[in-house]
Amino acid sequence: MEGLIAKGSPEEQFLAQIDFARLPRHIAIIMDGNGRWARMRSLPRVAGHRAGIAAVRDVVETSARLGCQVLTLYAFSVENWKRPRREVDTLMGLLREYLKKELDTLQSHNIAFNVIGRKDELSPTIKRELQEGMEATRGNTGLLFNIALSYGGRAEIVDAVNRILADRGPSGSPQAPVDEASFSRYLYTAGQPDPDLLIRTSGELRISNFLLWQIAYAEIWVTETLWP
Repeated sequence: MEGLIAKGSPEEQFLAQIDFARLPRHIAIIMDGNGRWARMRSLPRVAGHRAGIAAVRDVVETSARLGCQVLTLYAFSVENWKRPRREVDTLMGLLREYLKKELDTLQSHNIAFNVIGRKDELSPTIKRELQEGMEATRGNTGLLFNIALSYGGRAEIVDAVNRILADRGPSGSPQAPVDEASFSRYLYTAGQPDPDLLIRTSGELRISNFLLWQIAYAEIWVTETLWP
């Protein structure tokens, strides 16, 4: 965390009280409540999504300062494609805006950017820009920041099974049995530690098809706080 906090600042004093050995290695967050946040203020939904982007910035940078290994944010589910086209376009536009504005910050904080989900369902332009962001930060060794886009936990498991079948070739040939460790290597999060902590904002008591395999042993914390 050297260089990320000011000497003698209140943040440094706060961090001095933390037992870093007990911090989660991997924090996953279901970001929920943008629409309600906007509605409570008589604002359009897009205002809630834009405020949500500012919260993403704060959470990513704080996670890096705390020395977390992995942060995974649920940004856009496979079900979200059913939303009105205008809202989907707005969300994708905000994503592109975030990446363009924050890439230098990710670099300066040694954060590696990664995307998990069915990326083939994204537009060619967005896929290209996401790939450029991942390649630009690939060598960073600090926080690994996963953003889940066009993501579904069931879809991830189905995709993993199909990849296993493709790798195994023709049926009838001798094959080693699949166990949990070998199956995990086919998930979008292969090589990453499973989440220790799953946080959901907005008070909803459901996991919404998020990291179904990976959160088997995670502690789940639900807060009434809306995401922005």
